Order: sequence, then structure tokens, then C-alpha cells
Amino acid sequence: MKIRKNALAGIALAATAALGLAACGSTATPAATSSAPASAEAKVAGEITVYNAQHESLTQEWVDAFTKETGVKVTLRQGSDTELSNQIVAEGAASPADVFLTENSPAMAQVENAGLFADVDKDTIAQVPAEFRPSTGKWTGIAARSTVLVYDKAKLSEADLPKSMLDLAKPEWKGKWAASPTGADFQAIVAALLELKGEAATEEWLKGMKENFTAYKGNSTAMKAVNAGEIPAALIYHYYYYGDQAKTGENSKNVTPYFFKNQDPGAFVSISGGGVLKSSKNAAAAQAFIKFITGKTGQEVLKNGTSFEYAIASDVDANAKLVPIKDLQAPVVDPAKLNSAKVTELMTKAGLL
Repeated sequence: MKIRKNALAGIALAATAALGLAACGSTATPAATSSAPASAEAKVAGEITVYNAQHESLTQEWVDAFTKETGVKVTLRQGSDTELSNQIVAEGAASPADVFLTENSPAMAQVENAGLFADVDKDTIAQVPAEFRPSTGKWTGIAARSTVLVYDKAKLSEADLPKSMLDLAKPEWKGKWAASPTGADFQAIVAALLELKGEAATEEWLKGMKENFTAYKGNSTAMKAVNAGEIPAALIYHYYYYGDQAKTGENSKNVTPYFFKNQDPGAFVSISGGGVLKSSKNAAAAQAFIKFITGKTGQEVLKNGTSFEYAIASDVDANAKLVPIKDLQAPVVDPAKLNSAKVTELMTKAGLL
């Protein structure tokens, strides 16, 4: 992929301004006064490249709306959380990426720990409640997904369900549940367990998991297995169920989602992240894009669209079909502290990777 070298252009001018706005490869121009448009998006131009690990259809909706409003051309490069975070770290300051979007937080923390993110603009940070972004301000939450146990009511009654995700490691759950351990989704859940309960408890839980669970490749495949009666339950994210229900329901008609709640590790809400690379060749447009998707218009794409991920910013409610996010009773986890490297080590040791 070629490195973008487009300079900022089309910056609005105001005769009374005293400050300059510098852009890579361009001369300083006066900044807008308070009489200029308040929206940063109205003052940007050029092109940006987004390394996108979010669902392509969701990000494309954001891109289309952002480009329509600003004229900024956005090129998407698709990949998984881990694939793209590793690539950004390998590319370092030479990365052609301006923006990085993920499904889960650990990949964002990896790039942050490598010192490759610029600070997110304060106006953008102000749009996102503190519980949905890292304490460091080096990136921000853009959406969220909840951990759930989907189960077959023909095989399990409510009385049979585990009080905690930790119970899934007990002998009575042997052969009764599934997961997709190689995916970034599940590894984010383990990362939250590590942060909440510590290494010893996580190692013990993974050992019990190895004894008890059945591995499937992908959350949707695991849910299909439950629906088909192959296994009683599966630990996945909520939107696989709601997305299928909104279509034909053929892969979820026999499935019911169970929310652990009570600040249990199984009630973990994973934050999808967005950040601007320090090496961005169009930092103003990159910052404007993150501001846009965490703003009202971008969050309404989540509320009204078909991704069924949670809107988390700009006071936009989640899709009406979802359990309200405040009712999930999720544990408090600083997403900047989710340690993907340690999770990989522990899951490998347990024979899960």
C-alpha cells in the first residue's frame, strides 16, 4: 500500500484569526475565529487511509456519511484486530495508516503501548463517556459489544444456567458449552478476566475451559451449533444473535441469550476502538473522522443500522431491540490495561491456541 502524502487543503480562512493551523507539507494558514463553522469536519480535505478491523459494512456506512459531509476521500484496508495491530507496530512511523479502527480493545492497547497513537482531540474525548474509553486518551471507544451465553432452552432451563462465567470451568459444565478461542472477540473476554481476577484465576479458568468446552471457528458458527442442537450453550458476543434475528432467524430460532450481569467477568462489555496514528499525513482529517463517528451522526448509524453493536457516545441510545447498556451491569475495566500478549501466552499454555 502506498503511503499517503496528501497535504491539507481547503482550510477555511478568517481575516481576524491570530493563530495558524499547520499541516504536513503545507504552509501555515490563519485559524478560524469563533464566527467560522464550529465543526472540524467542515475545515478538512484530502485523503486518509483507515486500517479497519471493524465490520466492513458498518465502517463503510461511516465512511460514506463522512465523505458526503466533508469531501475527504477514505481508503479502507481490511483485516483482523491482531493482523492490523501487528502490522502497524511493524510499520512504525512509516505506516500509511492515518486511522486504526478495531472490534476489541486489546489491539488498540498494543498500538498504544508501542507509542504510535497521537492524542485524541479533546472535543472528541468529550463526546465519549469515561467508561467507554481508555484513561490515557490515546484512542477512544467508538462502539461496544456485550458478552453473552447463548443457550438452547430445550437442553438447559434457566435454573441450569451458570451464575458466573467462572462456573463454566467447573466439572458439571464438561461438554456443555462452546467458544471460538482463536478469535479476537474471545481473547478480549479473557483479557478482561485477567484484568479483573488476576493471572492465577485466569490460568485456572482456562485450564477448566480446556477440559470442558468444544472449539468452533467463529462466534456465528458456535451459535449455529447451539441452534442445531450440537451443544447446549456458547459464549459469544450479543450482536450475532440480534443480527441473525433481524434477518431470517434461521441460525438462532432455538437460541436464547443469557446476560450474566452483576459485574461478573461474563458481563464484560468490549469496547471497539478508534485512534489516529502519530505518523498520519493528514492528521486534521483523521481526527475529524474519529470525531464524526463518535458524534451524533456516526452513533446514529449504530442505533439505526444492522450491526446491532451498542452506540456509546454523544448521548445516542442503543438500538431499541438491544438490552439497554446500563442494564448489562458490566464490570468496570480500563480498556488501556487489556493485555493481549499475556492472554496469548496463557491461552497457549492452556492448549487453547
